[in-house]
Amino acid sequence: MAVLAVDQGTTSSRAILFDDKLRPIRTGQHEFAQHFPHSGWVEHDAEEIWATTLQAIRDALKGSPAPAALGVTNQRETVVIWERATGKPIHRALVWQDRRVAERCAALRAEGVEGMISARTGLLLDPYFSALKAAWILDHVEGARSRAEKGELLFGTIDSWLIWNLTGGRLHATDATNASRTMLYDIRRNAWDEDLCRLLGVPMALLPEVKDCADDYGATDPALFGSAIPILGVAGDQQAAAIGQACFRAGMMKSTYGTGCFALLNTGETPAFSRNRLLTTIALRLKGRTTYALEGSIFVAGAVAQWLRDGLKIIRSSSETQALAEAADPEQDLYLVPAFTGLGAPWWDAEARGAIFGLTRNSGPAEFARAALESVGYQTRDLWEAMRADWPEAAESVLRVDGGMAANDWAMQFLSDMLDAPVDRPHALETTALGAAWLAGSQAGVAPDQEAFAREWALERRFEPHMSAELRDRRYAGWRDAVRRTRTTS
Repeated sequence: MAVLAVDQGTTSSRAILFDDKLRPIRTGQHEFAQHFPHSGWVEHDAEEIWATTLQAIRDALKGSPAPAALGVTNQRETVVIWERATGKPIHRALVWQDRRVAERCAALRAEGVEGMISARTGLLLDPYFSALKAAWILDHVEGARSRAEKGELLFGTIDSWLIWNLTGGRLHATDATNASRTMLYDIRRNAWDEDLCRLLGVPMALLPEVKDCADDYGATDPALFGSAIPILGVAGDQQAAAIGQACFRAGMMKSTYGTGCFALLNTGETPAFSRNRLLTTIALRLKGRTTYALEGSIFVAGAVAQWLRDGLKIIRSSSETQALAEAADPEQDLYLVPAFTGLGAPWWDAEARGAIFGLTRNSGPAEFARAALESVGYQTRDLWEAMRADWPEAAESVLRVDGGMAANDWAMQFLSDMLDAPVDRPHALETTALGAAWLAGSQAGVAPDQEAFAREWALERRFEPHMSAELRDRRYAGWRDAVRRTRTTS
């Protein structure tokens, strides 16, 4: 039987119907508005997210019988707070990219609490995570904090918001992977942490129930799609991509290139805590057993191509970047540091802003496109080196890639050259939705088990490094210098 996956992302809501062999049959996709009320602020209309998700599901299901199960994967850390009684949000959603709580993070860091927060959550004090965004809404919407403490309001990342709406308001729940990104969840105890909630200003009455990734999340309201569809799988988008890439064994790594770039290294059932400012996160929880990962987060990857298109207007679509990069003058060394919303791992500099170095009179669209693609390779190497230092067992790892930018051959070859390691691109690039579909299908008993699913992973192309060590080191040294100067002038 078919399985439906909802993939609710940063710029669009998608739904993909998979057949009984987890091959995509039909897709629905709708974009929604991005709101930037101030520099560094990023917001979404949560009701528009729900409306576009609903339409995407209806498009994917058009003419098909009801699927056996539905899985949800979502942009992580984005915060919605809504009224329990009406289901109406009290403020626009604050997006994972939003930096408005940077000063609050700095104040807490000065108080010396980051070590305690990291020990319990695996996270660092950064505006990226959900808790302080939720506290900001409570403090800036009149009466919200007192209403939250009375239990009149509900908090959720996007998965919780969708589950609430899909079930007609019958279930307020999240999964362990999304909970682990809030900065309120103790990843070793697998429970909300009362001390953190008090410290960060988020009443526990707001919080959803936390479930396994493959679990019973109720069923859709029959009025929505003509019959009730069991919701049986949930995972944050990066964890879902790792599942879709079958990274089930300790030491396996994947990197997803969407709006941002997120690399996950499976470290098994014991959390590994970073000495190089990576994150420790829950990769998967099945039947109460938790698998952990080290994660590196890059805020701008595919978004840099959107900037070339929408900001500079030098391309009409991201697919043009490959031909432009190939045509670029090899004698020019441009370095674009795309810190449009700060720098993520391993720098965690919320105040840094984008910069470009090495411009000449001959620099044009081709050189800008090449620098944009190269920035993704350089940032991935930053993560790669930190991961190998934190977890030496991964020193010989192959990197599995997915996401829209993974289709760009030039970018993937440069990535392999910069890492000096093989980069494997699978046949199925939509691994995020595939991971959600597998979770739901396995819970429903209509998908292969973990081992069989892993055996079905299929390589489309392997990129091998060809760049000389001398050139690789020189180019990467130039990147590190560009980052240093970006941070110095930020």
